[in-house]
Amino acid sequence: MSARLAFALPEELEAREPAEVRGLTRDAVRMMVAYRSRLELAHSTFAQLPDFLDAGDLVVVNTSGTLPAAVDAMAEDGTRLVVHLSTHLGGDRWVVEPRQWDGHTTERWIGAPPPRSLVIGEGACMELSEPHLGSTRLWVARLLVPQPVLTWLAVNGRPIRYGYVQGAWPVAAYQNVYATEPGSAEMPSAGRPFTPEVITRLVAKGVGVTPLVLHTGVASLEADEVPYPERVVVPDVTAERVNAARAGGHRVIAIGTTVVRALESAVGDDGAARPFDGWTDLVITPERGVRVVDGLLTGWHEPEASHLMMLEAIAGREALERSYEASLAEGYLWHEFGDVHLLLP
Repeated sequence: MSARLAFALPEELEAREPAEVRGLTRDAVRMMVAYRSRLELAHSTFAQLPDFLDAGDLVVVNTSGTLPAAVDAMAEDGTRLVVHLSTHLGGDRWVVEPRQWDGHTTERWIGAPPPRSLVIGEGACMELSEPHLGSTRLWVARLLVPQPVLTWLAVNGRPIRYGYVQGAWPVAAYQNVYATEPGSAEMPSAGRPFTPEVITRLVAKGVGVTPLVLHTGVASLEADEVPYPERVVVPDVTAERVNAARAGGHRVIAIGTTVVRALESAVGDDGAARPFDGWTDLVITPERGVRVVDGLLTGWHEPEASHLMMLEAIAGREALERSYEASLAEGYLWHEFGDVHLLLP
């Protein structure tokens, strides 16, 4: 397996607030376009996405909505925590990430196991049972709340926010315009720049737009971790449209790494996409490659992040290295409120 891309990310390139707060519309963030076949780069804005796609191409979006998945908690001894709800396992069982809280910032739990019994609000509690799949930071827990979970979270939860973000933004700031089914711990952020106007221009040009669902878990992976299993639904119509686009010689463009993981999990042995409803533990590497995805719109990923293996599988190592070198030189912004990267064949 090839080494992951390593580089130094300057703090000034971390997007600390939504584009709207910086005086931009969502679709005005910068977009670098990288062509694998001819190793060329183009600098544009996301509003110009339709200019880089052709009639017959198919754009696949993840319509999972972002949950207000961070909740305050207190142990029996008075220890204060923040708990990130990562993945719903069914019923009252969740995968969660307990984090230490000092009144100002949250840090990953280090050392001894976290408290097992937590109060998370009036009439609500959480019981941690065991580590999730051998993880040192994720736990399986029972979430006992007096209302339907989504109703309770709307009042008691808030979006997961990491230290580089300045300000506590509402969940609407972490929601894609096409989100329809709440379930993601963190925003599938490649789709954040979409606006109704961009979607309308794509459709008017003859570019298809079709949905699937992958509910994302927490992304704060340790260096040696790869993504954990996530819930996926690829509907019949999306599988059919993917196969039709490829049969017609057109490109399938995934909006976000979540879409790549979902679509590639739905590929049969014959290389055709099929409807899929279940869990995926697929990790895409350059050695594994991709089978139905031709291009990808994504954000800028941190040094040595596991997602960079997927980007290399799609773009190739040389195009990826050129893109990241240029992104640093040109001052592209990172993270969920930052700029985007369009990888094309």
